[in-house]
Amino acid sequence: MINFLIIVVAVILLAGLLYFERTDQLKGKLPVKTVLSCLFIVTALVQPHPVAGFYYIMLTGLFFCLGGDVFLALPGQRMFFFGLVFFLLGHVFYVIGFFYLAHINPGTWMATLAALIVSGAVFFWLRPHLGAMLIPVAAYIIVISVMVIGAGTVLGDAGVNSTGRLAVLAGAVCFYVSDLFVARDRFLELQFVNRLIGLPLYYGGQFVLAFSVGLIQ
Repeated sequence: MINFLIIVVAVILLAGLLYFERTDQLKGKLPVKTVLSCLFIVTALVQPHPVAGFYYIMLTGLFFCLGGDVFLALPGQRMFFFGLVFFLLGHVFYVIGFFYLAHINPGTWMATLAALIVSGAVFFWLRPHLGAMLIPVAAYIIVISVMVIGAGTVLGDAGVNSTGRLAVLAGAVCFYVSDLFVARDRFLELQFVNRLIGLPLYYGGQFVLAFSVGLIQ
């Protein structure tokens, strides 16, 4: 019941956030986004914790992502940089959590190949538009790619519950794809459609990762 209520409230808050993004109302966007991001932390807190180490590592990552959400909701290049750093740290903890949970297996190498191809293409797509943000964005792409590789490792580890494995992969991939829309919005074309697609993907990914702490056995 609690998980159902969380999903309902999250959908309502997300709809509100998209409205404030569409109308460019910072006074509405910042509190709604903060509450929505706090909700994915609450989601992790109320799940069972069959693997305590994985739970605490992922929870730390979620807290960093909350900070990243707040910074990205604020205007200015400096706030964007701080948001990038906090999300990078969040990804680092996700990477630690995934490799804490699973052992290297063929899924690791398949995910590595996919990440090299896709992330290489993304970097060359963005590179002409990055300017002074070239190095921070390159570092971010590397870390988020390693996160996807970690999720592929979890998927390929037969010792992990199948539902949990799929949740980890789905959450990581949604997060990765959502960041493509953040990058497009920031460096190529500032359009509401980037947030219309990217925000549901991002929050969907974060909530699935938060639920995954209770699905891993």
